[in-house]
Amino acid sequence: MTIKQVCLFLVACLVATVSVAAEQQNSFPRPPELEPDIRFWTRVYTEVDTSGGLVHDARHLNVVYEVVRFRENSSRRARRQLIKKAKRRYRHILLKLARGQRQNLSAEEQRVLALWPADVDKRTLRSAARHLRFQLGQADKFRAGLIRSGAWANHIENTLSELDLPAEIIALPHVESSYNPRAYSNVGAAGLWQFTRSTGRRYLRIDSAVDERMDPFKATVAAARLLKNNRAVTGSWPLAMTGYNHGAAGMRRAARTLGTTDIVTVVRRYRSRTFGFASRNFYVAFLAAVDVHYNAEKYFGRLERDQPAESKTVKVPAYMTVGTLSRVLGIDRATLRAHNLALRPAVWNGNKHVPRGYELRIPANEALGSAEAALAAIAPKDRYRKQKRDHFYKVRTGDTLGGIAARVGVGVDDLMAANNLRSRHRIRIGQVLRLPGPDTKSKITLASVRPPSGVRLSIPADGFYTVQSGDTLSLIAGRFAIDEQQLVRLNQFSNKHRIYPGQVLRLTESAVASAESAASAVSEPTAEVETGAGSQSASEPTEVTMAEKTGTFLVAQAQATLAADPSDYSVSDGQTIEVQAAETLGHYAEWLGLRASRLRELNDMRYRKPVVIGQRLRLDFSRASIEDFEQRRLAYHRALQDEFFAQFRIVGTQTHTVRRGDSLWILSQRTYDVPIWLLRQYNPDLDFNTVLPGTAVTIPLMQDRAEPAPPHVSIQCCGTQARSATNLLTLSY
Repeated sequence: MTIKQVCLFLVACLVATVSVAAEQQNSFPRPPELEPDIRFWTRVYTEVDTSGGLVHDARHLNVVYEVVRFRENSSRRARRQLIKKAKRRYRHILLKLARGQRQNLSAEEQRVLALWPADVDKRTLRSAARHLRFQLGQADKFRAGLIRSGAWANHIENTLSELDLPAEIIALPHVESSYNPRAYSNVGAAGLWQFTRSTGRRYLRIDSAVDERMDPFKATVAAARLLKNNRAVTGSWPLAMTGYNHGAAGMRRAARTLGTTDIVTVVRRYRSRTFGFASRNFYVAFLAAVDVHYNAEKYFGRLERDQPAESKTVKVPAYMTVGTLSRVLGIDRATLRAHNLALRPAVWNGNKHVPRGYELRIPANEALGSAEAALAAIAPKDRYRKQKRDHFYKVRTGDTLGGIAARVGVGVDDLMAANNLRSRHRIRIGQVLRLPGPDTKSKITLASVRPPSGVRLSIPADGFYTVQSGDTLSLIAGRFAIDEQQLVRLNQFSNKHRIYPGQVLRLTESAVASAESAASAVSEPTAEVETGAGSQSASEPTEVTMAEKTGTFLVAQAQATLAADPSDYSVSDGQTIEVQAAETLGHYAEWLGLRASRLRELNDMRYRKPVVIGQRLRLDFSRASIEDFEQRRLAYHRALQDEFFAQFRIVGTQTHTVRRGDSLWILSQRTYDVPIWLLRQYNPDLDFNTVLPGTAVTIPLMQDRAEPAPPHVSIQCCGTQARSATNLLTLSY
């Protein structure tokens, strides 16, 4: 190679390096218009700890009225009263200013007025009186998270590098969990990256013995895969990051509605029933977390971060007890538990075995070869072929979680963990609880999932009932001693035969009233809340009432369970929908309470002509509300996806270049054995009916959960193809 060629090569390498660096630097832009919002969250993360918070305007975060300080050891009720008192005071001042009064103002009133621009109008001040909000400080939690981050930083940095993702993503766990791998949120998200159960099951193992959301190593890889796909389907990193909270589908819908992917336009102008304060502020909160993470000493002084968590894994050859593993490996239970956060409480208390094939983490200083030899030499009497069975109990009138736990002989925390409960005070009559442990049957009379025919139940205190598989309206009416016609009227049914599992029914008049009021209240983030740096969604009202199970809240809740699904299941303003995979005209007719012929007439479709993925259809909502339709549609897709991901998980992706003669249907059914709906999710912008040769198609690589998981270092193209999923594919046609 000549000197000239060498020089040209070096210049090319330098240009490429600069280009990559520039791309990484611009991945998460900080538009000047968002700087006031970023400064607000920086204050929350660095200036005020959890013994106080900020009373501020929910839409103009630069307007902070007061820093509230709580008395030491004050009760939650006392804190709420203090917040309410402060908000009443500022509401009174703002309404006075909104009437145009500018003379003879008190010093406090002048101070509040000065927080707004000099030309602020009456309408803005009147609106501000309705948008007072309290944000709990997070400085102590963020500082603790910075210290904890040292344990996982190396693994996260390496994972992001392997997937060619921006390094700034390392700051996201500050927003989600304060870098606490044991964190649980009030909405059921768990672990360092706060995966919900449904999203986590796409990539991780989650069952009664193992919850890999709690494993920082595996959860990091899963979060990286999710974010990489979010970026691919939303088209920008700001939308991809916001989609981590609001869902990729929601951000695609926002971009389509506004005609832009500009994050400033989205957070300032996008309006949606489910795009609340948390989603609107997720990106700016993340940018603030990035700044604090990389400039920790500027805000907190010198910190001693935790040492990197170092461990190695050894595969468990059979079902075994923790005691056996501890004994043969010579590692005490406390050390094993600290290294294996994914093993659920039922395993540690002996009600479950450590599963066969589980990758047990042991300290890095242990000799891997010796550990493998020790496990291989375990006596047959200490090996089990099957996992211990669970039993189930149906909650009755007067039951409490503590009472059930005492009768069963397990801890309340274990019972909560087995059932993914976030509060020991929230169980309902008729709820079916999993009872961990093999000996519970002799200690308690177990109830079947559904009471025998003719058995009467008391109406739940909240007035709601969730439909179970096999239910009919007449059975439900008889079970609760309600007139069937009254049940039809309360739920505005056009066809009493069309109910479905997961549907929430109103059983009383009070339930109808509370549901309607809840639906109108959910959209405004004005409730007093206390939130951690983790789980930004907690910035909105955290005490969800049972009445909020219906209407807007239920749709938002269902969308949250499909956060990793970029498909748009909403109804547009023109009462049209986009056809998604696995849907038919018959589905729409059923969810609307209509005949399919009515939809054919409305859309000028010939008889037997199928609907096409991506096609827009006009619907008739004369017999069902938009909320009910969306709820039924989401429930259908949630059940479809839950069934699939109970058997398979995503272990990576690869790119397939379309050749002449290929079709997406052939790729789905014959080449890769991937359900068409999942292929659609990874390629939402492709026309599934006309794909030209040379088109790049992203293929999700699936693995049967019965097979061992591949090492995370081969994320992009590792794993085995999914086994036949024809039974799911046929639902598409």
